[in-house]
Amino acid sequence: MVAVAHGSRDPRAAATVTELLGAVRARRPDVPVHASFLDHAPPAPDRVLDGLARQSRSSGARPLNGGGRGLEDGAPGAVVLPLLLTAAYHSKTDIPGVLNRVRGLHPRLRLRTAATLGPHTLLMEALERRLRDAGVEPGDPDTAVVLVSAGSSDASANATIAGLARGWRARGWRAVEPAYASAAGPKPGEAVAALRGAGAPRVAVASYFLAPGFFADKVREEALAAGADVVSPVLGAAPEVAELVVHRYAEALRTVRAATAV
Repeated sequence: MVAVAHGSRDPRAAATVTELLGAVRARRPDVPVHASFLDHAPPAPDRVLDGLARQSRSSGARPLNGGGRGLEDGAPGAVVLPLLLTAAYHSKTDIPGVLNRVRGLHPRLRLRTAATLGPHTLLMEALERRLRDAGVEPGDPDTAVVLVSAGSSDASANATIAGLARGWRARGWRAVEPAYASAAGPKPGEAVAALRGAGAPRVAVASYFLAPGFFADKVREEALAAGADVVSPVLGAAPEVAELVVHRYAEALRTVRAATAV
């Protein structure tokens, strides 16, 4: 597994990814797990994949999927797993670009891409865990929630967040509204102010971020200034997130095996 995170200049982000992948290794000790980052932090995913391909070729090692068998018969392989919460530019453009470059250098390296982490019910459970950590009981009818993501220039990614907010209302909250830290509106402070203006007794902000960094810090500051009672911690290495990484990896392998069985 080559996990691909967004990356950040903030060292807390890489430390959080390291912690998360440690939890993944504990669940799948048979699978070699490698971290990589698209921006701002080493190693880049193409460097990791290049190293794995060269190592396999020079050592004559068996295929690189942690189970003694290849993703396809006789060839080394890896599952590239985006540690991204929504499908947007990074998953649709950056990661395919990386894979195309690596395939050009190592045509025998069998690469498969897992789905992005979200949307998935396990992420909603992780969000509720983090709200509970902050003192908010999930589904409290007196609490309105602002679900905040980073935001994207990809309208479909923002629509995914809006859809998650609509679905989460059924959990029992007074209201759930989406907000975006950048590239789209409303901004977190605007959403908090609107819920306050509508008479919400309590407003909690659910941080839909994998790791701490600039956006998570900005959201906390803006939301509290606008009157939020609580801003939850980032998802980080929540058990549900680690379980979801394992699920996406297994899902990618099942897809490969189904294709090769045809």
